[in-house]
Amino acid sequence: MSSSKNETAKKSGVARVEVIERYCKGCSICAEFCPTNVLEMDAFLVKVVRPEACIKCMQCELRCPDFAIKVHTD
Repeated sequence: MSSSKNETAKKSGVARVEVIERYCKGCSICAEFCPTNVLEMDAFLVKVVRPEACIKCMQCELRCPDFAIKVHTD
């Protein structure tokens, strides 16, 4: 399988978005940057509310200043 087919196969599955609650300070940066509204704030903690909508853009993980979010693609 070529590398482009591997990338397509990897992107076609559903991502698992993990919130590490002890690291989250409730800044909402991740929820604001998410283009598909996978994340929502619940008081001062982010929650994954629509995991099936995740497009694996990784913006939540990249923008989180506290490393409280991980996007697992495999």
